[in-house]
This record gives sequence, structure tokens and C-alpha cells, in this order.
Amino acid sequence: MSASNVLVVAEHLDGVLAEVTFELLGLGRALASAAGGKLEVALLGSGMDQAASHLGGADRVLSVDHASLRGFHPEACVAALVQVLTEHPARTVLTSTTSMGMDLAAALAVRLQRPLIAYAQDARLEGDLLVATSQLYGGKLLVESAVEGDCVLSVLAGANPAAAGRVDGSPEVVAVAAPAALASCRLQWLEQIKPPAGDVDITQETVLVCVGRGIESEDNLPMAQELATALGGAVCSSRPIVDNKWLPKTRQVGKSGLRVAPKVYLALGVSGAPEHIEGMKDAGLIVAVNTDATAPIFEHAHYGTTEDLFDVVPALLEKLR
Repeated sequence: MSASNVLVVAEHLDGVLAEVTFELLGLGRALASAAGGKLEVALLGSGMDQAASHLGGADRVLSVDHASLRGFHPEACVAALVQVLTEHPARTVLTSTTSMGMDLAAALAVRLQRPLIAYAQDARLEGDLLVATSQLYGGKLLVESAVEGDCVLSVLAGANPAAAGRVDGSPEVVAVAAPAALASCRLQWLEQIKPPAGDVDITQETVLVCVGRGIESEDNLPMAQELATALGGAVCSSRPIVDNKWLPKTRQVGKSGLRVAPKVYLALGVSGAPEHIEGMKDAGLIVAVNTDATAPIFEHAHYGTTEDLFDVVPALLEKLR
């Protein structure tokens, strides 16, 4: 077994640390303390000195600086992480269940021949066992997995408070030499292409009406738009609506969309998968309309009803006229 240390894989974009990095630091600190080990962070990039200064929640930052790591490059990142773990063994590696994190977790687990626990919302130590609770089927099913020894743990973004990982201080920064494999990667990162601005910036709206699968058809979107207009807000959506091309990507809320914090968030037919909750959990008032009483959205809503949205929306519009 490796040392009792915990290694958090920092996630960043354009040198700015993602919120999920601090969420992982909070969970990582609890696991490291329970195991009597250190909490370390793998910081992969180019010119990341400023980012390292914000990682006071860690005991040590293991930094790999290389031009091929200036943008997210799965092949290069996995090679760098293997080098980090070779020089600084850790029992548990924490990544996020984001597009970047999932890409790394599976490949790293294969390279290291370690078990991988995915979609974890929390984890704890019980003797020599790491016990993690994972969400399946959009959070409707919780599964506990127990692993003895080294493992990779992929943690749901938004499942743990970021505040626990935001700690003032200057951690020790250790430079880890970039592996020679970075010079012969099969892919080359060229540039980040940002999507064009949309017609509406949902991150700036104070009222959002979000539509999910329960809207059933693109033909029903005008009803949601009428309600949003009456409330002085805008329409946004969960991922399935964008996947169906009923609304543009600029209207998507969630892990693979945008993070919003309106004063009022009215969710119509939204189940509330963890990936969606990550993007809207900071809303001031969350109102959920869903006929499925077991939908995870109700765990986060301030108010909710299981009435049919096709009855609720017309009734609201009548009141607002």
C-alpha cells in the first residue's frame, strides 16, 4: 500500500482554479486526517504560480510545469500524474466528476492498476477501508463501495462545500520534473475556442424559468417563455433540452453548461441530476414543479409541487395577467 497521503488533482481553466478543486480539498483534508497522512495537490499547467498561492488548504502542492499542459490535454495530464505519484505516493487520488475529471480518472486508474469509484458524493475511512457513497440514476439510487488499499475516487462536483477547502496560507510548493513522455504525445493542444455569446446571458438574470424533460416537446417551450417574460426573466434548461437542440448551449445550466445564481429559479419538469444542481444550487429561491415525488430536485427546492406543469403554468399565467 502507498503512503496514507491523499492527492487532489486540481482543475483549472486559463489558470483560474475551478470551484470543484476547493470542494475536493475539503473532502481530501478529512480523509487525510483520518488516515494520519498529508493532503497534497497535483497542479498541472504552465506558469501556475499564482494558482498555487490559492491552495492554502493543502499541505503541499506538487507542480508540473510544461508547455503541453497549458490547456487540458488528457494524455499529457495522465503521464504527468503518473510521474507525480511515482515520486510522491498517495493512497487515494481525488478527481472531480466533470468532463476533465472523468477523462483523467478512468485513464489514470488503468495506468496505475487501481480500482476506480465514480460519482461519489462523499467518502470516509473505516479501518483500512475507504467507503464511498455514489449516486446512480440521477441521484435516485445510492450505492456504497468499499476499497482496501490504493484507489482513484471521482467525486461529484457540488456534492461537498467549497468553503472547507478555501484556507488562507502558503503551502509548500514542490516542483516535479515533467516526464519525457510529454515530448512525444500523440495529440497537441493548440488553443481554446470559446463559444459565441448567446442572445441572453442567463448568468445575469434575476429570474430564470428552467425547463427539463418534463416539458415533453419543443412545441411547449413558448409556454415557458411566456411565463419567463411575465416574471421579468429568461428561459434556461437542463442538458437534455440542449441535446435535443430545442435550445442553444448558452441556455444550459449545470456542470457542462453555466453556473447561475438568480434570485428566483423555477424548475419545470427538471429531475435535478447532480450535474444540474451544481449549476443552480446558489439560487436565492428554488421552486420545483415535477410529477415525480422522488425527483432529487425537491431535496434542494425551497418550495415544490407534484402537480402537472401543464396545469401549474397556465394557472400562474392567469394570476400574472
